[in-house]
Formats: sequence, C-alpha cells, structure tokens
Amino acid sequence: MVVQASPWNLNCSSSKGLRKGTGRESQGGRLTVLGQSTLSIVCVYIVFVLVGAGVGWFADFLADWLVALPWAPLQGPAELVTSIPAPALPAAGAVAGLVLGLVAQYEQLVIRLSDERVVLTSKGREQEFPHDAVATVFRDGKQLVLLGRDGGELTRQECDLDIGRVAEAFTAHGYAWADVDPHQDEFSRWVPGAPGLPEGANAILKARQESLEKKGPSDDDVRELREELACLGVVVRDEKRRQYWRSFPKAGPAAE
Repeated sequence: MVVQASPWNLNCSSSKGLRKGTGRESQGGRLTVLGQSTLSIVCVYIVFVLVGAGVGWFADFLADWLVALPWAPLQGPAELVTSIPAPALPAAGAVAGLVLGLVAQYEQLVIRLSDERVVLTSKGREQEFPHDAVATVFRDGKQLVLLGRDGGELTRQECDLDIGRVAEAFTAHGYAWADVDPHQDEFSRWVPGAPGLPEGANAILKARQESLEKKGPSDDDVRELREELACLGVVVRDEKRRQYWRSFPKAGPAAE
C-alpha cells in the first residue's frame, strides 16, 4: 500500500486526503536509500537458520533421552518425536528459521529520501510525505518520528538503522533534524478521564491502553488508535506501556 500525505490534514492521512503516490523523483533528483546492508540481512538469515536447525536437533536428542527414562513425563509426545526420521527435525527447524528471517526482513524500516519527499516502508506499508510537510525529524528511543508544520506527528516508526547515518542523510537533503523531541516538555501522563483532551480522545486512549498492556506497542491496533488520536489533534508516546499525551492546534470538537 502506498500512502501519500497531502500537505493538508497530514495527521489524518490514514483516512483523509489520500492518493496513490508514484514514488518517482524528478529528473536529476538525488535519492538516498537507507536500510539494512546486504551483509546484515545475510547474517540474520544464517543465524535464524542455524538456531532453527539447532532447536530441531535438540528436540530430537531430548525426545530420545525421555524415551529412555520410563519414569520421565511426556512419554507420548517423546515417542511421537522419535518416530520422525532423524534429519527431518533439524531440517524443519532450519525452514522455520528461514521463515522467521523473512518476517524480520519484512518488518525492517527502509527510508527513501530525496530533496522533494521522504518515503518510509515497513511491514508492507509505504508512507510518503512531501518535503515541505515535514517540519522536524528526530529519534525517540528506537523510533523515528516525523513532525508536521502544525506540531503533530506525521508518523512514528521503529528504526534499527544507525542513527548517525539517518541524521546525516536527512540533513543532506535539507530536512531539519533535532537531537531530542522539541515538544518533550509538553507531554502529560494519561489517566482515565484526563481533562483538556478533545471529545472522544479519552475513550480512544482507554482502548489503546488495553491493547498496549495486552499486545504491546508494536500491535496494529495500538498504531491505528495512535492515528485516530492524531486526527483529533493529540500526540501520544509510550513509556513502559504507559501513555503520555500532548495536544497540538487543530480545528475540532471542544475539550471534555
């Protein structure tokens, strides 16, 4: 999916003002692509395959040991495992490791930068923002954050890339890079019924808190509810599964 954020209503880009982006640069435009190196990707695959094969071999060894001990538990499952041909378990483990490697690569963030736009791709989702729409870029913990001109967050993505390379690339293309969140002093910890929030925001934050505690910050529901809050003019950040919020100027319903 390709999402191009319009200069207007950028923080509601998940539901408003969307149009398919081409991702192409004008003739002569510079393009910088940031992602995991080929060597890193190969190493990840090798590690996952070896670990998977090792787990398969250990399962076979453990099953043989349990069957040899009549008093040991799990005799039934152990006998079932020993009935499988010896090379099959390490091979199955290696295949499982390969699949996990593919999943890890699929979730990695890839950044495409030019003087005209920034395109972020992760988990099969592509987001595109015009250069003029991006006010500031910074890293918050392990996340890359793009702020819009109104102070709202355009996007927040998990980023394991070398932050020095990322900062250098953004500044080289004329984006404003900050070492810390310029609005970090404006956040307040959310508690149920917190005053000053736009109408409906407390209900969304409550639902998001439940998903955050049960599924963690990487869950799709947590991300989607963040986008809904952005449409109400609320920025939310997480610390140890606690939510902190701030508002930014945006036309909308009156505060609760």
